[in-house]
Amino acid sequence: MPHFGLMDEKALGLVKGPFQRARLHIRGGKRRLREGKISAGIVTLYDALLGAIESYVNSPENRQRIVIKADDDLRSEKVLYAVLVRSGVLDGAFDFEAFSRLTEKALEEEMPWYDSRDVLNGIEQVMAQLGVMPFDESELPPEDPSTF
Repeated sequence: MPHFGLMDEKALGLVKGPFQRARLHIRGGKRRLREGKISAGIVTLYDALLGAIESYVNSPENRQRIVIKADDDLRSEKVLYAVLVRSGVLDGAFDFEAFSRLTEKALEEEMPWYDSRDVLNGIEQVMAQLGVMPFDESELPPEDPSTF
């Protein structure tokens, strides 16, 4: 993954660690898409989204804005996404279920034919709603091209 060797996620903690991973994976996912590594780019963007959600939910100040029901399984990324939509943090315009299915397909096969522009636009909108984007890429550690 694009963050290997660029950060110590555990040392950064439950909020800053996943937040930084999300930013690094957005950058890395976009690069992979530009390079035609579509499946790897999609999987990387999925992990970026999970990092952003994890960071948001773990933040004590954000936790106050989240409506959690007793039967919500907070170990499920699909449930966490739905909780953030229900809570008004996310507008729900992004089809998380479809993106999850696409990511599963990307894990199974390379998809050079797939046009990823709509997915990337949707991810960027969600990242903006979660406060991860926009950001200055020059503030991130330099990319290591050997990370695939």
